[in-house]
Amino acid sequence: MTTVVPNYYKKFRCIADRCRHSCCIGWEIDIDADSLEYYRTVGGNLGKRLAENIITEADGTSHFKLCADQRCPFLNDKNLCDICTELGQEGFCQICDDHPRFRNFYSDRTETGLGLSCEAAAKLILSQKEPSVLITAENDGGEFLWEEECDFLDFRDDIFDILQDRTKTVENRIEDMLTFCNISMPQKSASQWADIFLGLERLDGSWDIMLNKMKNADHNRLAVPQSEETETAFEQLAVYFAYRHLADSLDDDRLAERIKFVVLSCRIIYWLCALQYNINRDITLDDMAEICRIYSSEVEYSDDNMEKLFEILSE
Repeated sequence: MTTVVPNYYKKFRCIADRCRHSCCIGWEIDIDADSLEYYRTVGGNLGKRLAENIITEADGTSHFKLCADQRCPFLNDKNLCDICTELGQEGFCQICDDHPRFRNFYSDRTETGLGLSCEAAAKLILSQKEPSVLITAENDGGEFLWEEECDFLDFRDDIFDILQDRTKTVENRIEDMLTFCNISMPQKSASQWADIFLGLERLDGSWDIMLNKMKNADHNRLAVPQSEETETAFEQLAVYFAYRHLADSLDDDRLAERIKFVVLSCRIIYWLCALQYNINRDITLDDMAEICRIYSSEVEYSDDNMEKLFEILSE
């Protein structure tokens, strides 16, 4: 089995109490069976709190009972985890230990990456100056892949090469990718896409505000000024979406829709960055990372929203 990661992966560090958008707020935190068994052995005051704040559903799944303000009951007033401070990181349940990591599985290969819904991960990804390269993190004796998987990885390597051709603008690279794949995007304006996203499930009121501004803006007059920093950030963004989402086409046979999703995601984020620049006459890496974070949280982490977008992109 081989484990593969992007070359920036090992640079990631959770910023804990400095995080403005804690993953311990607003998310239902599932507890895996091994962690649940371990928590039942914990004594003292922490053990009592664990017993009082874990809900087990009729289907046997368990999760922490969120407080009225949607905070995890173990997130203290310093925005640190009481479980971690008392038991160490090994006290984390699997989802807490993994976040913001995602994994794509092949027959004898696991690809791991960092999700944009984490502000620290988003800034790390967008700030990389060098092209993204996949490196082997672990290899316990070789790698066996089916022919279909090998063909996919070769195809995706071609996609990465196109998206990282720095002799062209990122938008031209995206058009080259669509041409290479013989795919056309739906003929919808930024305002029409904003309407579609407003029709999806939404969690954060600030996302509504951003989408309504996008809906009502004159996008013919808006643009993000081209610079080496912004072009490189959008390149990293495009490669991230391709890395994260194309692999699942081996299971659901939705390669075309997933390529369109890569393009759509980059363009939605570009339009929102252009709006931000129009308001502030500036767009910083922090601004871009925040836009990516909220997009990822609202879209990538909602199975229902992803499914609806794939249906639209299949038309």
